[in-house]
Amino acid sequence: MKLFIKIFLIALIVLSSYETFAVLKARSETKAIFSSALQPKNIKIKLQDLSKDQINALLAVEDPKFYEHNGFDFTTPGAGVTTITQAMVKYLYFKNFTKGFKKIEQTLIAWLAVTPMISKHDQLTVFINTAYLGTVNGKEVRGFDKASQIYYKKKFKELNETEYLSIVAMLLAPKTFNIKNQPKHNRERVKLIKKLLSGEYIPTRNSDMFYGQKI
Repeated sequence: MKLFIKIFLIALIVLSSYETFAVLKARSETKAIFSSALQPKNIKIKLQDLSKDQINALLAVEDPKFYEHNGFDFTTPGAGVTTITQAMVKYLYFKNFTKGFKKIEQTLIAWLAVTPMISKHDQLTVFINTAYLGTVNGKEVRGFDKASQIYYKKKFKELNETEYLSIVAMLLAPKTFNIKNQPKHNRERVKLIKKLLSGEYIPTRNSDMFYGQKI
């Protein structure tokens, strides 16, 4: 028993040291990472290109407490376990992301590096331009502008409400709710999102991201 405790403590120290190093490294790189992500060539749409209703809908579905939390949120009903900040960390800081320890590292970087160093405005700007929205012909679709072109052959500003929400619907599971490959599932989720936005549907727990939908 004493040997087990010693091994556990050693493992805990090693893990803590590793995660501390990872966070310190992330903090040293964060300004440069976001400076690059925010270069004009990478920003196809600006935050002000979204209407107030579009921003509110995006946050209601993807990250209801975005402007209030410190990079992570495990309690808000309907929010799930990945915030917008964490989603960006996964894309910008990891080449090969896996669950487990990487999830812990992702959360720590979101909390201790991105949140204190990058404004919410810049975080959301990067997110709408880098969010993963499926794969078409073997190529990733990144950002709302690209998704508008690929799925609707339109500019982002030309999308109607339902088309915009159909893209938002994909964020949770781009393959499951793919506009082209799973149109029925996508339409069903859009209907539920509209009920959420109207107040007709109220999530009951953090894991209620599918709004009662069975896939």
